[in-house]
Amino acid sequence: MAVPFQTQSGKSDLSSDYRIDMPSEVYTDSSVFTENVKSAANVQVNIPHGHVGPRASLWHRVLAWTPSFSTRKSSGAEDEDLPLLTGNILRRRRLSCGSRFSRYLGCSLLFFFLMLGVLQFISLACGIILSFFPDEYDRAASRWARTGDQINTKDINEWPTDISRDIIPLGCHSHNDYWRRVPLYSALQAGCIGVEADVWFFDNELYVGHTSASLTSRRTLRSMYIEPLLRILEQQNPTSRFQPSISNPPHGVFDTNPDQTLVLLIDFKTDGESTWPAVEDELAPFRERGYLTYFDGENLVPGPITVVGTGNTPFNMVTANSTYRDIFFDAPLDKLVDANKMVFGMPGKQSLDLGQGQSGMPDVITAQTFNMTNSYYASVSFQKAIGFPWPFHLSQHQLGLIRSHVRIAHQHGLKVRYWGLPSWPLSLRNHIWRILVQEGVDMLNVDDLVGATKGDWKIKIFDWWW
Repeated sequence: MAVPFQTQSGKSDLSSDYRIDMPSEVYTDSSVFTENVKSAANVQVNIPHGHVGPRASLWHRVLAWTPSFSTRKSSGAEDEDLPLLTGNILRRRRLSCGSRFSRYLGCSLLFFFLMLGVLQFISLACGIILSFFPDEYDRAASRWARTGDQINTKDINEWPTDISRDIIPLGCHSHNDYWRRVPLYSALQAGCIGVEADVWFFDNELYVGHTSASLTSRRTLRSMYIEPLLRILEQQNPTSRFQPSISNPPHGVFDTNPDQTLVLLIDFKTDGESTWPAVEDELAPFRERGYLTYFDGENLVPGPITVVGTGNTPFNMVTANSTYRDIFFDAPLDKLVDANKMVFGMPGKQSLDLGQGQSGMPDVITAQTFNMTNSYYASVSFQKAIGFPWPFHLSQHQLGLIRSHVRIAHQHGLKVRYWGLPSWPLSLRNHIWRILVQEGVDMLNVDDLVGATKGDWKIKIFDWWW
């Protein structure tokens, strides 16, 4: 039967009713009860739309979904005391335990992922905030700008060559060094023995920047690297009554290891043939003072500064002079390995500027093409030559490739450098660094100076979040 909900006016509004069908049974306590008397009916309740009330809020709906922690009787006697419960309702009660467990599990998973999101947000926020403050190397780099005239020789805690005191040189390369808060000096303070400068040749000047849009008139190769290194080397090679003349060979930038050379990697961004003469002219002050590593036609003579050309550096101009060279090539490690197995041809690529290890190349590359008389590094993209370490560790095949690269490069007297290493998660990055050092890779290409030089590369669970 249908029972309409009566409004205050006494009239029913069936056009906007909500109808609810409710199963029911006829019940009697008479002793005379037969099957003919027993019957069933559906009760329909029509509720006007305007009297339903507002829709429950999202929070109330979530609370309604969550399980109730109140205890209820679950014995079989309870079912016997409720004779009006239909079979459908009884089945629902039997399934209530499973549905309650599902709700508990769903709430637990929701809470777990919510807390992970909160932790991730906090770690990212802290990382962003810390990026606005200088790190320990940036703060200490200011002392590198001190000149020799500012040294107090009466103080026993200072001496003429103490600018790099307590700094232990390490095999790390400061990738895109000009991006740092304090270019050059931060890398030296960290102990890196290699820095990188991308140069663009415009209007007879070498500008430093990652793209042409980032160039400014004040950021030049001379102002950012040549002149600061000259001041440092002059301070590291003073003359006094104890040292009447400059040491031969001159001392390098690190007082703890004066024989350690600093690699200045110059990435030619513009046409190699037009940029080459400008770079040679810019290095003249180093050349005049004997600060450059050079090849004299027979031997390699080490110096405080070793200049290596990469990018569009033309290999044919590096090898043009067979009796004197002070700019060395960044050899392509993958081609060096291929040439060691067989002759590798590059027809028609002699004059094209195609990036690292591609410009000015000979028609045929053999195992003797790259050696210590014309090259210093043997570099390649880690992703290209080794591949991504999946699942988050290096396979035996990848380890075999690394060992093969190191062995062949060292046979040619070259130092191995991989660029394009995975930088996140930090545990994976540290794992790769540790493996590369163990396998004999000479130079780590790094962006994080603190992480690369602290030496603590053990796997930590929180490194996956920072």
